[in-house]
Parts: sequence; structure tokens; C-alpha cells
Amino acid sequence: MSNKEFEQQLQRNLSALPDDIQPERDLWPGIEHALGQTPENSTQKRATGYWGMAAATATIGLMGWLGLSQLPVTSDAEQLAQVLSQQHQQQKQALLASFDGQPALTDNWQQQVDELDGAAAAIKQALKEDPNNPALLRMLQQVYQQQIDLIERVHAPTWQKI
Repeated sequence: MSNKEFEQQLQRNLSALPDDIQPERDLWPGIEHALGQTPENSTQKRATGYWGMAAATATIGLMGWLGLSQLPVTSDAEQLAQVLSQQHQQQKQALLASFDGQPALTDNWQQQVDELDGAAAAIKQALKEDPNNPALLRMLQQVYQQQIDLIERVHAPTWQKI
């Protein structure tokens, strides 16, 4: 099929589509529910949103700092791993506190977090043996980010947001 034939076929198919598509169900009840939230409910969601923004800002700042700076060739890499671990623990605790009382989507999410903790411990052990390896530091940061993403997805999935 030539390019011209393809374009003609595409135009025919596009013109055959209806001009507007009606939703399969009435969407107004969901909109009314979202608009009719109580003030304390929206305040709680706003506070959760602030924690999420703070966590995202800290993560982006750390990623930018790691990406823009040259990784040191001395034992500062070990100190950087410690700082990275401390920041992650603070961020994780703040995130878990913000989701306190909210039901999780799965029952085994804590097991997944523990598995990621095990991966972080293995990377830290490898960093002790090879402290000047920037790939290991990036892997550690990625494991920490996966843990944060997991906690957020389990407690505040995107399909629940309007």
C-alpha cells in the first residue's frame, strides 16, 4: 500500500467515525461526589497532597544532585550512601504517616517493601567492597525510589483520583 493510498484509507476511516461519543454510564454521580466532599475530608487530602509534593520534591532534588555532580573518588561515596539512606528513611516514614489509616490495595505490599530493603542492603554491602562505584549508588537510589513508588501506588492509586 502506497503512502497516498494509506492517507486516503485513513481519511475514509476517520470520516466514518461518529462526531461525538457518549459515555457508557452516567458520570454526574461521581462528579457530584467529588464536589460534595466535606471540608475535613478535603483538608486531609490536601495534607496528603502536601506530603506527596514534599516527597517528590526531595526525590527530584536528590536525583538532580546525583545526576549533576561528579561522584567523588574517595570514601565520600560511602558517606553519600549513608545520607541517601537516611533521607530515604525519613521520606518513607513521612509517606507512611500520611497514608496512616488508609486501606492498602494489596495485602503483600509490606513483603514487597521488605524485599526492596533486602536489595538495598545487598547494594550497600557491595558499596562497602567497591565504594567508588557510581553505578551502585544509582542502583541504591533506584531501589529507594521503587520503594516510595510502591507505597504511593498501594495507598493512593491513580484510578482513585478524579
